[in-house]
Amino acid sequence: MSTLHVLSHSPFTDSRLDSCLRLCGAQDAVLLCGDATYALQAGCSAFRALQAKPLNVFVLTEDSQARGLQVPDWACAVDYPAFVQLSIEHDKVNTWL
Repeated sequence: MSTLHVLSHSPFTDSRLDSCLRLCGAQDAVLLCGDATYALQAGCSAFRALQAKPLNVFVLTEDSQARGLQVPDWACAVDYPAFVQLSIEHDKVNTWL
């Protein structure tokens, strides 16, 4: 069973991303939106943690562009229709509020 984990909070203000990555399985995926896209800042611990974990990482294009962040080659930029499709493709969606 696969889960899409949706994160929207900055990885620099709390530990949601770390907790999420500890729980993620091989079939799971992570979608970064809102301030969670700050995890894409190359060299930060959140960037290294996402890069090291063998899972699919997706990023809402609108949010990364709004923050002037480049999407690395190991992540996939998606729009809102693709976000909906990801939600359908996974058995569960877990939003880290």
